[in-house]
Amino acid sequence: MTFKQNMEAMSKMSPEEREAKVGELTKMCICADCPTYVGTGEKKLLFCATGKSKIIKEEKGCICPGCPVYENMGLRWDYYCTKGSGKEQAGI
Repeated sequence: MTFKQNMEAMSKMSPEEREAKVGELTKMCICADCPTYVGTGEKKLLFCATGKSKIIKEEKGCICPGCPVYENMGLRWDYYCTKGSGKEQAGI
């Protein structure tokens, strides 16, 4: 499924279903292992869905393309923690 198709499917979910999906994606998220994330003090994850970090400013390497969330959601960008969510980067 493409990113746009995933976003359309999620927009049709109830708030409870959407929350469950985000929880499932958060469990798959590998942000905490990323060189850009490590050592910043950031606690938030899943930047591809939630948007930029208010803490992370310096890009030190991106592991997003190797993340299960990336494949699951049909994402195609990188550095979500500094550039914004998939929706922001797609201009949706």
